[in-house]
Amino acid sequence: MREPFPFLSGIAPVCPPGLIARARGFRPPRVALVNAAAPFPMQGMQEAAEAGLAEPILIGDRNKIAAVAEQIGWDITGLRVIHAPRETAAPEAARLAREGQADAIMKGQIHSTTFLRALLTLSAGLRDRSMRCGHVFHITVAGHERPLLLTDAALNVNPDMPTRHACLAHAVTLAGKLGIDRPKVGLLAPSEDVSPSIPNTEEAAAIAEWARLSLPQAIVEGPMALDLIFSHEAAVAKNYTSRVAGDADVMVVPNITSGNAIFKLMVLGMGACAGGLVMGAKVPFLLTSRSQDAAARLASVALGAIVAGGA
Repeated sequence: MREPFPFLSGIAPVCPPGLIARARGFRPPRVALVNAAAPFPMQGMQEAAEAGLAEPILIGDRNKIAAVAEQIGWDITGLRVIHAPRETAAPEAARLAREGQADAIMKGQIHSTTFLRALLTLSAGLRDRSMRCGHVFHITVAGHERPLLLTDAALNVNPDMPTRHACLAHAVTLAGKLGIDRPKVGLLAPSEDVSPSIPNTEEAAAIAEWARLSLPQAIVEGPMALDLIFSHEAAVAKNYTSRVAGDADVMVVPNITSGNAIFKLMVLGMGACAGGLVMGAKVPFLLTSRSQDAAARLASVALGAIVAGGA
């Protein structure tokens, strides 16, 4: 039998205490958990409720929800449980948010595409036609409170320039709600040199120029290769003058493939905790992978409390 894959971390993700403490400064949001009947999402919601971060609304098959609650030792007596099984769960959550009965919507045991399709359609009433939504990950490693905000690694596949502007703006807004003054943003590309043969470099340069006028509260630089975003030493070695290199608060990726790979590598290879949410709709959507553990779900709920309460 071959040895375990050597790039996988044995470190268990930990939701940063500082994030929880900041979230507790707001009224616990009413969080609708879509297709709740699975251990990981229920455990995350249980921890969030017990930490005072959320008032759960459990949506799905009522009998299965009760069975999972018993399995994980969670007394859900007194909680709002709505019987809306399978494909009816996400539209029911949208209705609650539209009518002001839910402050955030969280993905449970449901495919992301099914979850988002039901919430982002204009008929759901949670966004207007002009609003572009974007996903932001809040990524930390155990023992360190400082996050890297990563966008967009989960929603927009190959975003056009206006969508990337919106994703950047959402991440900067979240940084402000987290208390990060003048966030530093690196626009990821394969190289720091602008070249017509690498369209991402030209796009990053254009976004950085747009941000100078449109987002004066942030320091935005690009194009930047990954080593420059993460390492001041790399910038010195490359003789690259930068206020962002090695000190980035936000990283904006050009497409979902690169962003999703970076996020999963940090989780699997570094034991990082990655809470995430979609911004730009009437309420935040708390979007986590079905394979992520309770720590990431707890972090997502904390982010939802900060975004919903700090509006």
